[in-house]
Amino acid sequence: MATRLKNKKVKKKKSFLKRTLLFLLLVLLGVGGYTGYTIYKTYQAANQSYVELDRGEKSKLRESVIKVKEDPFSMLLMGIEDYSSGGENGRTDTLIVLTVNPTLQTIKMVSIPRDTFVSIPEEDLETKINHAYVYGGKELTIDTVENLLDIPIDYYATVSFQAFKSIVDELNGVSVNVPFDFWEHSDENAERIYFEEGPAILDGEEALAYARMRKRDPRGDFGRNDRQKEIISAIFDKATAPANIYKIDELAMHVSDNVETNFRISDALALIQKYPNINSDNIEKLTIEGEDDYINGIYYFAPDEIQLEEVKTELETHLEQ
Repeated sequence: MATRLKNKKVKKKKSFLKRTLLFLLLVLLGVGGYTGYTIYKTYQAANQSYVELDRGEKSKLRESVIKVKEDPFSMLLMGIEDYSSGGENGRTDTLIVLTVNPTLQTIKMVSIPRDTFVSIPEEDLETKINHAYVYGGKELTIDTVENLLDIPIDYYATVSFQAFKSIVDELNGVSVNVPFDFWEHSDENAERIYFEEGPAILDGEEALAYARMRKRDPRGDFGRNDRQKEIISAIFDKATAPANIYKIDELAMHVSDNVETNFRISDALALIQKYPNINSDNIEKLTIEGEDDYINGIYYFAPDEIQLEEVKTELETHLEQ
């Protein structure tokens, strides 16, 4: 359950931009099956959202261009913090990597903590991974993630802050299981949003606050990452429910206005053929473990090197099976 109370202190909007789903394209297809109208609306949304990378279609870690219908592939989902810049030179507040194996019909998902200490390629710089977007946008962010995980990033998607909330609201909320009582500020005003332990249905603003909170979670980034992945699964399940076929117009509008991706609609159609009944049960959620660290007084997340190698191996194996 989520409730709200006016906070007397007016705070600056906190940086967060959330969870994305290039999968929104797949969701649109899944909602309506293969009706001509659904495909038409999805093509419209995808065409407006499509933005190719400067590198072209192939990652530098690939020998050849992949075929979605045949080959395992990966996606990087980026939520961009852009409050102060109007969408320019923001930072990635959320980074989620998906590996998709059509043959096994399985998906692996891992969140990369935004404060992860990394080397940023081409910049001769060691800093937080979310700074890569400031220096080189989505291109450098992709290179940095590839460098961290040692896997090719085949596709990307960025989503706006408003898109996340609009999509959740369009679905009449999403269901979560609140792990403990806590509160978080609304991104829109000075309200506190209170969450009570147990099952809850959250609207867009509440879902954003639910997934954003870190300071009041005893598990810190780990707890926040788990809630992010819970929200993604909840959105996916709700959006692919047959009852939401009538929301295709609205969902397509939110995708076309707020999502940028290099995932072609033809690839989405091919993938749906491989995933006719996909849901969150197909998604295995991985975690990058580590510890807090301070360098020159600045906070960083330092991944556990041994456990990170295990995650890298699991993702790499999933892309090769």
